[in-house]
Amino acid sequence: MPLRNRLRLLAISGLALFTVSASLPPAAADGSRTHRPSGGGLSAMIRYTEYGIPHIVAKDYANLGFGNGWAQAADQVCTLADGFVTLRGERSRYFGPDAAPDGSLSSATKNLSSDLYFRGVRGSHTVEKLLKVPAPAGQSRDVKELERGWAAGYNAWLAQNRITDPACRGADWVRPVTTLDVAVRGFALSVLGGQGRGIDGITAAQPPTGTSQTPGAPSPGDAADAAQRLLSTQNADMGSNAVAFSGSTTANGRGLLLGNPHYPWQGGRRFWQSQQTIPGELNVSGGSLLGSSTVSIGHNANIAWSHTVATGVTLNLHQLTLDPADPTAYLVDGRSERMTKRTVSVAVKDGGTVTRTQWWTRYGPVVTSLGGGLPLPWTTTTAYALNDPNATNLRSSDTGLGFSRARSTADIQAALHRTQGLPWVNTIAADSSGHSFFSQSQVLPRITDDLAARCSTPLGRATYPSSGLAVLDGSRSDCALGSDPDAVQPGIFGPSRMPTVKDAPYVENSNDSAWLTNAAAPLTGYERVFGTIAAPRSMRTRGAIEDVSAMAAKGRLTVADLQDQQFANRAPAGDLSAADLAGACAALPGGSAVGSDGKAVDVSAACDVLRRWDRKADTGSRGALLFDRFWRRATAVPPAELWKVPFSPADPVGTPNTLNTSAPGVTKALADTVTELRAAGIALDAPLGRYQTVVRNGKRIPLGGGTESLGIWNKTEPVWDAAAGAYTDVSAGSSYIQAVGWNGSKCPVARTLLTYSQSSNPNSPHYSDQTELFSGERWVTTRFCEKDILRSPALRVVRVHERR
Repeated sequence: MPLRNRLRLLAISGLALFTVSASLPPAAADGSRTHRPSGGGLSAMIRYTEYGIPHIVAKDYANLGFGNGWAQAADQVCTLADGFVTLRGERSRYFGPDAAPDGSLSSATKNLSSDLYFRGVRGSHTVEKLLKVPAPAGQSRDVKELERGWAAGYNAWLAQNRITDPACRGADWVRPVTTLDVAVRGFALSVLGGQGRGIDGITAAQPPTGTSQTPGAPSPGDAADAAQRLLSTQNADMGSNAVAFSGSTTANGRGLLLGNPHYPWQGGRRFWQSQQTIPGELNVSGGSLLGSSTVSIGHNANIAWSHTVATGVTLNLHQLTLDPADPTAYLVDGRSERMTKRTVSVAVKDGGTVTRTQWWTRYGPVVTSLGGGLPLPWTTTTAYALNDPNATNLRSSDTGLGFSRARSTADIQAALHRTQGLPWVNTIAADSSGHSFFSQSQVLPRITDDLAARCSTPLGRATYPSSGLAVLDGSRSDCALGSDPDAVQPGIFGPSRMPTVKDAPYVENSNDSAWLTNAAAPLTGYERVFGTIAAPRSMRTRGAIEDVSAMAAKGRLTVADLQDQQFANRAPAGDLSAADLAGACAALPGGSAVGSDGKAVDVSAACDVLRRWDRKADTGSRGALLFDRFWRRATAVPPAELWKVPFSPADPVGTPNTLNTSAPGVTKALADTVTELRAAGIALDAPLGRYQTVVRNGKRIPLGGGTESLGIWNKTEPVWDAAAGAYTDVSAGSSYIQAVGWNGSKCPVARTLLTYSQSSNPNSPHYSDQTELFSGERWVTTRFCEKDILRSPALRVVRVHERR
């Protein structure tokens, strides 16, 4: 390390020790203590500022990882430990084989299938083999050091602190972890969109026998519908909005970025906020997915980036023609190849072991279903193998580290090209020089439209156009995926094929395809596997484009405008249909509509509520709850019946429109909604925040925002409790939010929010503090520069070490 950096670190450490001795109590509120060196080992300094946000300083990557692992454990030890039980394939042992995992690391519906899959990953040494692959196809040394340090930091926190979280206090499944455990977590996140979707089908796949009853294959039409539902980003528990504005639209010619990822509020896909610093080498702030050693979404002094879940389909199927003499062998160019058996054993609760066999092919594992709606039966003639290129990709942390080191959007693009590590997200970025950037740079199977046309089976000819899921003829070697010359691994698209937009006035994505990234210049020319072109957009995409294009046209934008957009809480579905619905309501004979039970319901009181509703989902909006409950029912009406004006590619933001109030399902939905709210004792004009809340330590916290189909930027997916007659929790929605710009100083202008707060421990002071900020539409002013960190009135400094 250069002398100036060593001196700087010593100066900071000296200040830390002074602050500790001057102001810290004997034991920190979260159980952390100040530790002094005890014979060497890894160490880091953690400065905590408001809302428990740690600023981690270390001399190198291993020590930075140590501080990161320590600080994550302090806030989220139970959630992390539960995830490591999953990754070790031990859920059945501790929680029973038939219980359900939290879904954060796979689609497995029961612990047993989850364990069978992850024990198979362990037994085949899948991740160990990937760790031996040299960069750029494999992990860099810096990332390996970060992960080594993370495991050591997590273990050190366990060894030196008492767990106060009731979720795992005293639990025997909370154990130290290895560097391999950390890497397996990265692998699990990488394959979420591929093998992770098919775990039940992978672990249940068994060859047919003479006595077995094989379910029938779905018709191509049914399979197309099922694949579309399965792979739609609008139905997922993860989504996001993000927009970057170029300097041509801003007040000072510098870039702006608003990132609004929508992730689960519980479990192992929560974000956790920090600043990570190696003096002279790295300085980045942002949100990390739990268990990650790098910042997932964040900013540094020059660049800010966010991600949105992309429409690219990260898997494909190969339909196998089986050897007539052996259903565990398949034909390729007329020659028989035997499948590979993986025998996996799982210990279950109260003793006993379950042993199953998994079957693998040159294309990947045999799978008998994707999700609950797409059966893929293994018969005497046919089976299906799942190809997931992310099963050989451990590079996402290198992509994140590349972003953290970037100084410009050009560096962001270079990091994407170099590492090619993102499995299922788009990237949106802005920089201090005024550049904007979007790229759908994903690790995708190299399915070209030409390949799909030549090699799709009858099933694939239905699923590929509808959803992007290719089903290729596995009996022909000329149907192999091939390689692009600029790809770091075979069978994927190279960087030159990725949909990319640079320096547009705005670039925006809300989980639709790249087509309308900038609506004034639609992006075309990409393969169907990336997403659709000239197809209907979601209500959220339509509303977002209306908002951000108007912002760009107005110009002179600042960070404050980004903050206003985040909490505008405009409901585009209400703008399109509430007035028509109110008019139709007022015209109903006798003010009555017939409900789904065939009974007439007096809905007259709803008419004026709908007319007066402000078309927003603020906590104080009266009529928002009524419309929300109505709209959830109304959207069950097919779009062709719901709207009078159908979708037009010539006006993709404005169509479809004009509510068809004569469609029978519309007034029925209104009648059922009025019945529901009255039965729950809820006034039709009740303010939204009275009945859309979360409860933290007995306190109700009202929340704004709304569900996917309403199209609200500030997405909130609340959980309806029919018995309570209210929304009493949130399953997913706005999570780590950041609004970032620059003003010419060395310090970025950044405002952030972690909606569900830093800790899931109800005994932590940071269990709900940012949730209350989110409720009040208030923000955290980022403390990025040293002077701002040191001025924090909440500054608390902890020096953490391994004990050896």
